[in-house]
Parts: sequence; C-alpha cells; structure tokens
Amino acid sequence: MGDELLNGRKQDAHLPAMIPRFAQRGLDIGWVQMIGDDATLITRTIEGSLARGDIVFCFGGIGATPDDLTRQCAAAALGVEIALHPEAEMEIRAQLGERLNAKHLRMGEFPKGCRIIPNPVNRIPGFSMCDHHFVPGFPRMAWPMVEWVLDHDYARLQAPGQYVSQTLVLTDTSEGPLIPLMEQLLAEFPRLRLACLPNADGRHEVELSLKGTPEDVVAGMDRLRELLILHKK
Repeated sequence: MGDELLNGRKQDAHLPAMIPRFAQRGLDIGWVQMIGDDATLITRTIEGSLARGDIVFCFGGIGATPDDLTRQCAAAALGVEIALHPEAEMEIRAQLGERLNAKHLRMGEFPKGCRIIPNPVNRIPGFSMCDHHFVPGFPRMAWPMVEWVLDHDYARLQAPGQYVSQTLVLTDTSEGPLIPLMEQLLAEFPRLRLACLPNADGRHEVELSLKGTPEDVVAGMDRLRELLILHKK
C-alpha cells in the first residue's frame, strides 16, 4: 500500500515476487488490493478482510514516520489498543544499541495481542494478527519475512506439486464460439480452473489454460481436445 504506488512514483515489485514463492508451495493468491495512505480506507479494508477470514499479507506502512499508518489502522480494525510489543522492543534495542531513541521504538508499537514476524535484515520486526501479516515495504526485508510466515504458520496448507497447469493455444478462432465448449468442460470437470485469454493484438488466437491436480488436468486436456474436434465438425 502507499500513495507512491498510486501516483506512479514507484512500481509494485511485491506481486511479481510473491507469485513464484506461493506457487512453489502449492498456494494460490486470491486477490490483490492497492490502497493509498488514508487511515479510514486502510482501516475499512482491514475490517473487511478480517470479516471474511482471509489470509492477508500487507506490505508497507509500518515505519515510524507520520505517513506510516498501518499499525494504528490494524489496531483500530481489531478494536484494540496499540502498545510497544516486548519482543519487538528487545529486537530493536539489540539492533540499535546506543543509537536507540524514542522514534525507533515506535516501530515496535503493534496492536495488543499480536505476534512478531522476525526481520532477518535489520531485526525491526513486522507483526501478525488473525491471519493478517504486516511486513515492511522494502523488498529485501519483506520477501524473506513472508516466506517465514508461509513456512512457519501455513506449512499445513502447502502442497508443492499438487497443482499443475497446461495451456493450449488455438489459432483462427475467438473466445465467443468457444464459450459453450468451455461451459461443458467445466460441467464435466468442476474441480478444474479454466482461464481463457484472447489475443489482444488483433490476431484470431486464444489461449485456454487448465489448472488442477495432475490427474484432473490430464483428463481435462484430453476431453478439451475431443470437444475441440467436435466443435470443428
């Protein structure tokens, strides 16, 4: 999150980095949202994802400057106070030593009852609460912290290699005539996820991708080829 992403001063690097990290663990990313530095909007967004029971990773906004609002908004969304976390304080003190001042300790003020996420780069931690995980915006810190959470908190959900995908590129066609075929395929293979991507440069070309267990994808692709043959007759 952050105004600098929305006004174009910076480009988001997190999503392209997260996709392979999740995929390696057999996990999917369900949605992505980018919001500005607006306390009401941040709080409302967190309230919504808490209500849905989503697993959420939030990047940025947990520093000590006035535009870093995420810690306070997370506390407001939970209806709890914000306070200096004792483990976070220990980490910050150990990292900064004699350079420590009160502003540094603000970075350890988290919603009461949360858990810290260790930071392998500079020991300034992030925090977790209710399957919501808050990490810094700096990629070299954020990415290993997300990996730590995935492997520490969600090992039970991981299934590397459980899901595969295959793609067919169809030429001399458009997506419209293929809709009944796609609907029939999904009716026969409801566990498969289908993606249809038409070519955007004017060529009559469509990519059809299937994602699921290896067995379902193989069977689904075989059936898709059969339906395509019937479609051409």
